[in-house]
Amino acid sequence: MSMLEVTNLRKVYTTRFAGNQVEALKNVSFSVEEGEYIAIMGESGSGKTTLLNILAALDKPTDGSVILNDRELTHIRESEVSAFRRDNLGFVFQEFNLLDTFTLEDNIYLPLVLAGKSHQEMSERIAPIADQLGIRKLLRKYPYEVSGGQKQRAAVARALITEPKLILADEPTGALDSKASSELLQLFSEVNRKGQTILMVTHSVNAASHANRILFIKDGEVFHQIYRGNSTNEQLYQKISETLTILATGGDRR
Repeated sequence: MSMLEVTNLRKVYTTRFAGNQVEALKNVSFSVEEGEYIAIMGESGSGKTTLLNILAALDKPTDGSVILNDRELTHIRESEVSAFRRDNLGFVFQEFNLLDTFTLEDNIYLPLVLAGKSHQEMSERIAPIADQLGIRKLLRKYPYEVSGGQKQRAAVARALITEPKLILADEPTGALDSKASSELLQLFSEVNRKGQTILMVTHSVNAASHANRILFIKDGEVFHQIYRGNSTNEQLYQKISETLTILATGGDRR
């Protein structure tokens, strides 16, 4: 069953001074099934960040629709959009976006505090997530006291603790070394196997090779997509690399 439906999405920006129009997205359509793990790839300026911002209800499309769990995002009132994001979406960013004056525990609790949850409920929710992500012993530390990989684990915990319908990840391995990246991608795969739907924007072929479907965006359109099928990560890595070469050399859609 589709939990996210993107239909004929178009986004046009008007430049501030010259008044020129730039079409960042044009006629983008795809659906996301519950429990999928999807990577979105494309060159800088291809429109993938614009797409992610619209899916996150941080921006509105010029035309088209985005329906998440039967709610049309473009019809949600401004007064309700923050609560909608908090209740339905989890976010993992490249730069972690943790507050240095809060412990990791308090950073993870933050969306539940904003939702008015009790301390007992917050404690009950954090325990299994902290164990799964291997950060229970770090919860009382501050972000500046832990490594980049540990910060990102805390950010993932913050995204998971609201029990979101969809996790949106923006270059989640971009600020990590290879070891921390590998550990994070393994965690994403484990979380996905437990039923969590993940949509990840990435430049990393390695990161994308852990997903089950890869969407390629070029010039504001969906250019191609690859399904994992029975492919190993190594085989999927090769397929992704070949598609990116076609993208870079101006090849036709397949």
